[in-house]
Amino acid sequence: MRQYLDLLRDIRDNGVKREDRTGVGNVSVFGRQLRFDLSQGFPALTTKRVYMKAVIHELLWFLSGSSNIKYLVDNGVHIWDEWAYAKYKKANSENPLTQNEFVEKIRIDAIFAAIWGDLGPVYGVQWRHWKGADGKEIDQVTEVIERIKKNPNDRRMIITAWNPSDLDKMALQPCHYVFHFYVANGKLSCLMNQRSCDVFLGVPFNIASYALLTMMFAHVTGLEPGDFVHNLEDVHIYLNHFEQVELQLSREPRPLPKMLIKRKVDSIFDFRYDDFELVGYNPDPSIKAEVAV
Repeated sequence: MRQYLDLLRDIRDNGVKREDRTGVGNVSVFGRQLRFDLSQGFPALTTKRVYMKAVIHELLWFLSGSSNIKYLVDNGVHIWDEWAYAKYKKANSENPLTQNEFVEKIRIDAIFAAIWGDLGPVYGVQWRHWKGADGKEIDQVTEVIERIKKNPNDRRMIITAWNPSDLDKMALQPCHYVFHFYVANGKLSCLMNQRSCDVFLGVPFNIASYALLTMMFAHVTGLEPGDFVHNLEDVHIYLNHFEQVELQLSREPRPLPKMLIKRKVDSIFDFRYDDFELVGYNPDPSIKAEVAV
């Protein structure tokens, strides 16, 4: 994962200071690419711990087609809490619940969760329930898996979450917005485009997520995992993350772990959390930083 550390240095040394939607401010560069050969190990960052429980549960949540955080909350994953809470707080500006109270009510109150846990038509909805102009619903995941199986030379094995007609209904517009599969020599590779890249907090998570997604697609299509290629567009470090970045850059990368899929799974929708085991993961400790919402 040395290439990730090189990206941090590139932004620190060559980036331009800019304002942003969050009000925090950042230093950024534009247009970079990372490539990971999945046969050489699973690209979980070793200079700080990647929260793999959240990576796996979020992927299962996306693939379910859901946009409600209750599944995540019920499984102890809170990476989307801030966006649901921001939506709730905007609509309940007088005497709102605290964020902790809000999350607990999502957990115990199904009616409250149905109303306030929903993020709008975010990733999973677009992947599984894209609505065309004629009202027809498209399951992009199912369609792409069938393309991989029936015509692995197809150049249209693409899934997109960037639906212009739905953007204003989303609690957060897609950062990783399109991905493309490619088959050669019995291996499945994936290239993902990400428009907005929080390199300290978000990008290590995104790398692990799409590496695992590539493995899952390869597993159910009878292929070996190839490369995960990550195209990063607006590539930035938030101004309140620079102290943490310097700590991370002081650490040396360790050997990559391996990700095991522990049973034969025929459908991409039948994976369970317990199907995955990360073996040999020995990272440096986590480094905490505030999420820019």
